[in-house]
Amino acid sequence: MTRKTVAVVVGRWQLVHQGQEALFQAAFGLADEVIAVLGSSYKARDPRNPFVHEERRQMLLANLSEAQRQRLHVLPVRDYFDDRRWNAAVTLGVRALAGEEADIVLVGHRKDHTSYYLNNFPRWRQQLVDRLADVDATAMRQVFFEAEDPDAALTVMTPYVSAPVRAWLQAWSRLPEYARRKAEHAAVASYRKKYTAVAYMTGDAVVTVGDHVLLVRRKGPFGEDLWAVPGGHLDRGEKLVACAIRELIEETRFPLLPASILAALHGVATFEDPLRSARGRLITMAHHFKFPAMGTLPEVVGCDDVKEARWFHRDELAAMESRLFEDHFVILDHFLGLIED
Repeated sequence: MTRKTVAVVVGRWQLVHQGQEALFQAAFGLADEVIAVLGSSYKARDPRNPFVHEERRQMLLANLSEAQRQRLHVLPVRDYFDDRRWNAAVTLGVRALAGEEADIVLVGHRKDHTSYYLNNFPRWRQQLVDRLADVDATAMRQVFFEAEDPDAALTVMTPYVSAPVRAWLQAWSRLPEYARRKAEHAAVASYRKKYTAVAYMTGDAVVTVGDHVLLVRRKGPFGEDLWAVPGGHLDRGEKLVACAIRELIEETRFPLLPASILAALHGVATFEDPLRSARGRLITMAHHFKFPAMGTLPEVVGCDDVKEARWFHRDELAAMESRLFEDHFVILDHFLGLIED
């Protein structure tokens, strides 16, 4: 009995261009079914990931015939910033869709350092496809979000983006979300002109009281209205734990003295993945300050550069993944174990 062949294509597809379309056409030519592993799913929008995974699925489907659509499976996978967990999630998801007996072939092209994932699945056959060197999703996003007129931008993109995807993008550009993405794209460009070092350090505070976690709702221009753990940039001559405590007090008016907060330090972890922030290379040291349950939660109020500070029960956090800033869901998961592997 001939085994079913299933091609796996991995990407973020944050604006689908013809180079990515070539990968899918190659995959359909090789296999009975195709699985699109959709990276960076479930997270909040940012300049590097302006489209949520359902929108990216729509762009992918726009380029396919009806027969190809019937052969395509879409597998959303979150960012773990941990290769072991990400590899396991992809492997488990692919096997669930393809079946245990399927012959798996990984289809891709070697673009740059971000293509290292091709070596993470040694049990799968590999089929490399020549890359269209003049097509790049980052450049396409710059054209689309930096132009004064999105219709003019889409005209310029004609040689690189198919007509169905351009039509989808044109309709999407009429929605309020386009203006928000455009404004944040410009803010990031301005930020990078100001902060030009290889990397910057920040300190974050994960504060728990019993089963409750303290979060803040951000002001603009980055991640406006998204929830985050308190934190911010390290000051000159400051220790990272002092930075986390200072930012906690500045942003929430947390009603304990710094010495009392420091005494509750329960754990520390560094988060330094180069892609954790769309603003650039920001390395953060997150500090878990753990307090026992109290009859009344400490009173907090949003101050400084946040709109609101609020306590959430830890059971609420799993459903908030798409409303959390940058990798803060991953930070919370590290300390609180929110994701079931």
